[in-house]
Amino acid sequence: MSVGNAARVALGAIRLINGLWALLLPKQMGRTIGLSPDDPGVVYPLRMFGVRTVLLGVDLLTAGEERRERALREGVVIHLSDAATAATAGIRGDLRPRAAIAATAISTVNTCLAIVGLARR
Repeated sequence: MSVGNAARVALGAIRLINGLWALLLPKQMGRTIGLSPDDPGVVYPLRMFGVRTVLLGVDLLTAGEERRERALREGVVIHLSDAATAATAGIRGDLRPRAAIAATAISTVNTCLAIVGLARR
């Protein structure tokens, strides 16, 4: 397996795991990232994130070449935006420092995987 394919598969797996976690166990995920599971506003956006993330993961793992490449290109924008949003939320105090650092790191790794997946085809 090439480096690009390995990056694509890793990114697809990460997306599936995180997406299913957010979709099926949003309160647990919220608690893990520093949100109050008792806040009714936690479940809805995490489930929306979960659906989006699962679909993106499935595309990377099962779609044809053209769709996989598109998913990687979209992934660069999506994950870079996620990383910037998490970092900004941490700086502003909207997320606890540990949660902001974790979310920023995960999204940065995902951005790098998408870039490597595109560059190493």
